[in-house]
Amino acid sequence: MFSFISKLKTKANFSKLKDKNFKFLFDEDKSGELVVVDTETTGLNTKKDEILSIGAVKIKDNKILTSQTFEVFLKNSKEIDSSSIKIHGIRPFDLKNAKTTKEGILEFLNFVGSRPLVGYYLEFDVDMINKYTKEILGITLPNRMIEVSEIYFDKSISLIPQGNIDLRFDTILKNCDIPNMGTHNAVNDAIMTAMIYLKLTKER
Repeated sequence: MFSFISKLKTKANFSKLKDKNFKFLFDEDKSGELVVVDTETTGLNTKKDEILSIGAVKIKDNKILTSQTFEVFLKNSKEIDSSSIKIHGIRPFDLKNAKTTKEGILEFLNFVGSRPLVGYYLEFDVDMINKYTKEILGITLPNRMIEVSEIYFDKSISLIPQGNIDLRFDTILKNCDIPNMGTHNAVNDAIMTAMIYLKLTKER
């Protein structure tokens, strides 16, 4: 039933595609790769805030393809709040040569293709990206999504039944024995998330 409804939604989404050059987004993925994605934004309001940068890295055969990372900085219409700079470290100067949202989003879509997406609280990142893809192409991302915090929760709940499970990123890193790479930029966060994903899925 779910599969049928999912197919209907995908078909409806495809019918809204403005540029048929991007119909490859709806193709069956045969690459055997996953794309781990992270965004840095001006805030956490998907309706009002904007993307400052997108970082991504590919996984194939249980290996992180560090030679195939993606990073793009996007121009934004608002001043960057000083409190958010403390989180993502992106200063107005860093966006001096940033790309337009259209250029950056289309580059990202070409990098991702129809590969499944992996992320930490991925729904937020995808919602932010969808805000732009709707405007540019008329569609939302059709890619399958894999949430690492859900995998972590499922593994942890069997060890701590009815316990409170801490799903903070730094806690998951620590409990998975993964080194913190420091600066929380989009690419570093994508790589660390990829390491979490591989750690959790290898031990399943």
